[in-house]
Amino acid sequence: MTRSIIVALYAPADRPERFEKALTSGADAVVIDLEDAVAASRKTDARAALIDFAAAWEVLGERAPAVQVRINGIGSSAHDADLTAVAELPPTFGVRLPKTQSAEDVAAVRAAAPGRQVHALLESALAIERAFEIACSGVSSIATGEADLRAELGVPAGPAGEAGLAWSRSRIVNAAAAAGLPAPLMAVYADVSDLAGLEASCRAGRALGFAGRTAVHPRQLEVIRRVFTPDATEIARAQSIVDRVRTAAADGTGAFALEDGTFIDIAMVRAAERVLAVGTNPSTKASDTPR
Repeated sequence: MTRSIIVALYAPADRPERFEKALTSGADAVVIDLEDAVAASRKTDARAALIDFAAAWEVLGERAPAVQVRINGIGSSAHDADLTAVAELPPTFGVRLPKTQSAEDVAAVRAAAPGRQVHALLESALAIERAFEIACSGVSSIATGEADLRAELGVPAGPAGEAGLAWSRSRIVNAAAAAGLPAPLMAVYADVSDLAGLEASCRAGRALGFAGRTAVHPRQLEVIRRVFTPDATEIARAQSIVDRVRTAAADGTGAFALEDGTFIDIAMVRAAERVLAVGTNPSTKASDTPR
């Protein structure tokens, strides 16, 4: 069993000097950004740099992280050229589609990039309302893009706005689960110097059901991974649940409980298996990532 991606690191596509650092940062996935991180005047250079990135990625072989390319959104002047550039990349490179508004948006990108995973970013109130529809459109994952969403909802930036995002975040987690998708990653935490705020936000996100987070700077990776990786106590309890189920099955026991008296049901077993998948298995690679 492979585990879901916990940490994904953004890297600007027009900054090839950062590619090697991103690839060797320890992130489970790297998101090469053609959108917000690249000025309009640099888009062409950024697309050309993707070829160099792909070459550096292939050199790493099995040690390479998963890769997604965040293209410019549907309707933007750069969208079609971005998809043309992506077509020249390894087929395992996924497409991260910003400002996804509907299932039709996803269908259009899937038709233009056949065989590639599409990861939808929901960045508006309308997209959040359509979360389940988008989750059922053939995407490999959904997630929020919170800068635009905060602006539309009137939610403050930084820690002051965390409470105002709770409902939208829960909606995304629920839609992903209902559609059979992996638990989503949280959006980036913009203040790279505020590691305490990042940790608090990650803990709140984990409590809502998120599986990890995207980052904009390598210094954020350790905090994200630590919060979203089960600790030794969680792993031990999960293992005891799984072991107890196996023992009960071998004994033909119908109902069973842990030593502390907690009765075990199938939902608890599934939760325990998820904990063990994240806590004890190697990171997912580009060839088998569910995202």
